[in-house]
Parts: sequence; structure tokens; C-alpha cells
Amino acid sequence: MNFSSQQPKIIVVGSSSVDLILETEKVPSHNETVIANTSESFFGGKGANQAVGAARLGAKVHFIGCVGMDPVGQQIMRNMMSENVNIDFVFETDHDASGTAYVTTSKGSSAIVVVPAANNHLSKEHVEAADKYFQTADLILLQLEVSMDVVEFTINKAKKYGKKVGLYASPAQRLSDSMVENLDFMVAKSSDLHILFGEEQREKILKKHFNKLFVRDDINSTFYFDGTEMKYCRNDKDTTIYKMGMGDAFTVGFSIALCHNNDIDECVKFGNEVSASVSSKKGSQTGLPRLSDFIS
Repeated sequence: MNFSSQQPKIIVVGSSSVDLILETEKVPSHNETVIANTSESFFGGKGANQAVGAARLGAKVHFIGCVGMDPVGQQIMRNMMSENVNIDFVFETDHDASGTAYVTTSKGSSAIVVVPAANNHLSKEHVEAADKYFQTADLILLQLEVSMDVVEFTINKAKKYGKKVGLYASPAQRLSDSMVENLDFMVAKSSDLHILFGEEQREKILKKHFNKLFVRDDINSTFYFDGTEMKYCRNDKDTTIYKMGMGDAFTVGFSIALCHNNDIDECVKFGNEVSASVSSKKGSQTGLPRLSDFIS
């Protein structure tokens, strides 16, 4: 993995939230009540996770998102500021509360309920307000926790200025062919491929989107097709305990490596390393590594 002297400029358009994590002996089944051993809150949201992760890895990051006019929204913005993320284009709405997520976790399994709330109020007009930053950015990052209209508008804007654009396709929704065509790369969960692309076999989907689609599973392994052969990269450390945020972290690591002009194999390897770091600590952002962890 090579790091150039150039500081990448990344725009993240997406969600932010506070995550309430309940640790239990088991994840409850239908109509079952269980007792939580602990209850903790952490900063999260796939967009905010990517923004904080990229900033910790040395990028200059602008986050475009929406929070409520409430104490949670203020906490989210203060956290991003403390992580050196520019929040000039984080908008506040009085129509809804800030985003929250409720996570029940037990022995590596989890059930997650996301309340997007203010994240649903992020609009194309909000993205347009940051137009001048798109002109100088190196890469635009997205997820699917804001409206598809915003996602598609952002992708088209990135392409208008000839910028690289990447998508972590979660939570999964069916994507139009034009959206996929305009992406430089996308990251998806193996279990979500049928939602994103239909019922084609994984190998056929990967071959159709060679060096563009990177498929992840729960053991921190990544599959992709390089145009010649199927590739598989696995980084499953003994410390892989907490799985929240691993997809966001992989996407950030891949993006940073790409911005530093590494080849695809190195980008995937670095993405897995960043993802492994996150899995060692509870909370989607807590374990995100810093550039100093990789540069001595």
C-alpha cells in the first residue's frame, strides 16, 4: 500500500445517527422478550462512518447530510467536527428528529432497526448547495440510507465533473442500470446481491461488473473479478468480534487506497485491513484506524 504526498479530497453524501446498542444473551425471536446485559450509545450512520473513517485516514472530508434540531443532532455535528470533518453542508431540519438506530447484539449476531428521520429530509437542493466542492473533489462516496433521488442526483453530479464515485449499496435496494454504469466502484453484501441485481448467480454478476463490484461477507472476505480471474481476499483476525460498520470501513479503506493510485488488489487488501480494525471494538466508528497506524 502506497501513500502519496497528496491529501485526498472526499465528499461523503449520506446518513448520520446515534446507535443504541443492547447486548443480550440471545437475539430475540418473534414475540420473545429478553433482558439486555448492557446498553450503550455510539455515533453511527453509514455516511458519518465513512466521513470519519476517511478523515482519520488523512483525507480532507466534506460531509453532506441532515440532522434534526435536537441535542442528538448537535452531538453528531460536534463529533464530526472533532474528527476534522467539514460540516458546512450538514443541514438541520425542524420537521423530524435526528437519525437513530437500535441494535440488539449477541455473540456476533445482531438485529438492527434504523429510524432515518432527519436523514429522509436530505434533498437534491442540499447537494446542489455544495456544488463548488464537487469541482475540486477527488472522490464522492455514497450509501443507501438517504433517498434514491439524492443518490442518483449525486452520482450524476460527480460524473458531470468527471469525478470518481463509489457506493456502499446498503441497505440494499434495486439499482438502475444507469446508476451502476456511472459508478466507478460499488461494495455490496453477498446476501444482498439478489436484491441489487436479481437472481443471477454471483459469479455471473461479478464478471459483468469486473473491477467495479466488490462483494463482502461476514468473515471480512471480499470477492471480485479482475477481468481475467475471480479474486478472493480474506482478513479474518481473532479480534473480529463486532461486525457493525465493517462494510463502511472497507469502503473507506478501498477509497483511500484508490485516491493514492494503488492498484485494485491493494485497494481491496487495504479495505479489508481497515475493516478488521473496526471489528475489534464496539461501535461503528470507535475502531476506525488512523493514518498513523499504517505509516511509521
